[in-house]
Amino acid sequence: MTATIVLVLRIGLALILYWFIWRVMQLLRQDLKQQGAILSSHKKPGIHVDAEMGDGREFKFHFWQPEIVIGRGPHCDITLTDEALSVSHARISFHHGQWWLEDLGSTNGTFINKDRIIVPTVIITGDRFKCGNTFFSLRIDLLDDKFPQNIHNGIGGSA
Repeated sequence: MTATIVLVLRIGLALILYWFIWRVMQLLRQDLKQQGAILSSHKKPGIHVDAEMGDGREFKFHFWQPEIVIGRGPHCDITLTDEALSVSHARISFHHGQWWLEDLGSTNGTFINKDRIIVPTVIITGDRFKCGNTFFSLRIDLLDDKFPQNIHNGIGGSA
């Protein structure tokens, strides 16, 4: 008799444990869906990057991606033929709700508003920075701005 009661209690506890685990997994799945929806709904503002090379050539770029690499290398998003640029010179990235400029260990350094940057630095509309012999100016889109048709799409770029 006692063995039967113990067996029934064990089966009951096992069923309760499995139900509990199933319910926790359901709640985790639901929470992940909600977090995914929240993250996918966050919009990143576009950014206009105007480049003025030392020889007078000018280029305009517009990006919607969260990271832009500037340099001479073919893998860069903004590829320029400035010999003073490193292969991967600087990175502009969007995180923590702001655009940041970071030097990628370049030989000649990255300067923002005439000051050399050593750590990633927040950048805003109107900032000018220099990589190699090229000056860049920025304009950050408002979230409701429309994409201008006369500006490069930002799917790679070359000069």
